[in-house]
Amino acid sequence: MENNNFLRWAIEKARESVAQGGFPAGAVVVKDGKVIGEGISIGNKLNDPTSHGEMAAIRDACKNLNTTNLSGAIMYASMQPCLMCLGASVWSSISKIIYACPKNKLVAEYYGGHYVPEALNTELTRPIEMIPVPELEEISLKVVREWENSL
Repeated sequence: MENNNFLRWAIEKARESVAQGGFPAGAVVVKDGKVIGEGISIGNKLNDPTSHGEMAAIRDACKNLNTTNLSGAIMYASMQPCLMCLGASVWSSISKIIYACPKNKLVAEYYGGHYVPEALNTELTRPIEMIPVPELEEISLKVVREWENSL
């Protein structure tokens, strides 16, 4: 499956998240060309502030592979991951994050502050390759705007 198709899958997970009353973010974890985990952002429904789409996708992938080591896996995220999700990606050894909507297109409140993820990433023991896909930014942003308008 082409990389952009995995990213479109993550954006569909964001739509699913909104449909279930959650935040408009979704993610899938891919290894060897196969989705090994997927997640939506319904922490508000689960009473779990750590249940972001990326965190849920990492948990799902680790459970499915019976490991905590996702070396060689790629995370596809509808939005650029927050600090917590970036940290979980580091701890699970994800090597690359491909995302549609960058942090700077959204309000800082969605990320818990005005930090620059790219700058923090360079300080990590194992920096993660972070790749924005501008051609899918508007599709992801549309899901966010629809969610915002529904509030």
